[in-house]
Amino acid sequence: MPKNLCCLLFLLFGLNQAVNAQNNWSQNYKVTKGENGGTRPNVVVILADDMGYADLQGYGGVANTPNLDALASKGVKFTNCYAGAPNCSPSRVGLLTGRIPARAGMYSYRPPGSVMHLPDNERTIAELLKPAGYQTAHFGKWHLSVLPQDKELNQPQPNQQGFDYSLGTENNAQPSHLNPVNFIRNGNPIGEQKGYSCQLVADEVDLWFEQNYQKEQPFFLYVAFHEPHAKVASPDNLIANYPDYDKKTAEYFANIENMDLAAGRILQALKSRGLDNNTMVFFASDNGPYRIGSQGELRGLKGEVYDGGIKVPGIFTYPGAFPGNREIDTPIWFQDLLPTIGELCEVAIPKDRKYDGINLLPLLKGGAIQREKPMLWYFYRSSPEFAMRKGDYMLIGRSNDKVPRTHGVSDIDMAFIKRIQPEFFELYNVSSDAGQQMDLAAAEPEKLEEMKNEMLALLEEVKTEGPEWEGLPKYNEQKANHNKPGEFKRNQKRFLLKGNE
Repeated sequence: MPKNLCCLLFLLFGLNQAVNAQNNWSQNYKVTKGENGGTRPNVVVILADDMGYADLQGYGGVANTPNLDALASKGVKFTNCYAGAPNCSPSRVGLLTGRIPARAGMYSYRPPGSVMHLPDNERTIAELLKPAGYQTAHFGKWHLSVLPQDKELNQPQPNQQGFDYSLGTENNAQPSHLNPVNFIRNGNPIGEQKGYSCQLVADEVDLWFEQNYQKEQPFFLYVAFHEPHAKVASPDNLIANYPDYDKKTAEYFANIENMDLAAGRILQALKSRGLDNNTMVFFASDNGPYRIGSQGELRGLKGEVYDGGIKVPGIFTYPGAFPGNREIDTPIWFQDLLPTIGELCEVAIPKDRKYDGINLLPLLKGGAIQREKPMLWYFYRSSPEFAMRKGDYMLIGRSNDKVPRTHGVSDIDMAFIKRIQPEFFELYNVSSDAGQQMDLAAAEPEKLEEMKNEMLALLEEVKTEGPEWEGLPKYNEQKANHNKPGEFKRNQKRFLLKGNE
């Protein structure tokens, strides 16, 4: 055979192989039509409550979590995913609005009867998607306003925040995860429900698909489990899976296993309807754990702005568009969800407010992202009160607050929230020092000064925008048991290794 002809055949063979490879990639990762007949993706967000960074087996944990571990192994697993805040209500505000929670006035968790709530002028993911033809439904914990409606408080309900359908609770499942009595369906109390909270939530997702789901429309489901927030209740057969642990610990692990089973049912509900390839799923925990050990090597727990209180497992899947089987250490946070979903679903983001998240689609599709604005956490109740991540560095800021604080926001807190300033700083390279043991503030003064200036500027902007609530409880009528200097020292004692004090 002539040499030139051989070369030509070889070239054509190579081109054919390249085309086949590209076609195979496109077939695996293109947006595919689901049961609803369209190419617009469905979106499902699943949250655990108070679960630590290291509770899932896929993140080094003990609890049996095969469904969520499979989600992580087949999808995109983030090792630097951050919640919107170190406790419940503000973290959910960050997730649903794409904004630092203090911008919306959610300065801490929302106690029963509080005037503090997610204002109606904030725009949630559901409110963005609903006008674009999306079905929207909320299942589980709400914790953004009174539920059901109270005429005196008159706060926005889930249906006023964009959700067509809602089954959930104002805060935690009461009296525990077993046989809760405080579920509200579309504004109406439904009394005691027999079973475990996470399974009841999964039941409701099944019910929604059977009775409310319209095949011709895409959907957004926000599934907020109550587990493993205390008060914990778990099935005996799952507790028996942890014979080497004390009863309390075994029940905690069983609680997470039960939630994993419920999450698996929801994922199966998608798959059985042929919706999994055209659905983006995001799973995370709303904040760090209350249980020591569940944070892994991280410093801090729920309610603290060290990484143990805000760093959480974060998993994305979208088989029809995101290359899977990837682990990514790029830092992301809840505030990125709204701009990402808006871009994914081709829905315009309002231009009348400042957003703190960025669009993650380039990263999720295999590329990279550039974050211009740092990530800032402001939680006045803890000590320290501030954290800011930029690149590999985390700046911690602490005020000189010596006033014992109440559990919920009181009347004297409002003025403090507006005028607070950090006076003491710690600087960590969390890429090389995940446990935040080596304070670099003295060793890297230029980096410290650079990040201090950015923190102070962004903090001032956020404090200025946040609303001032009237009608908060009187300080002298509440129990002031948060001694911030004492809490700071307790954190050091718990988490700093000897020699790093």
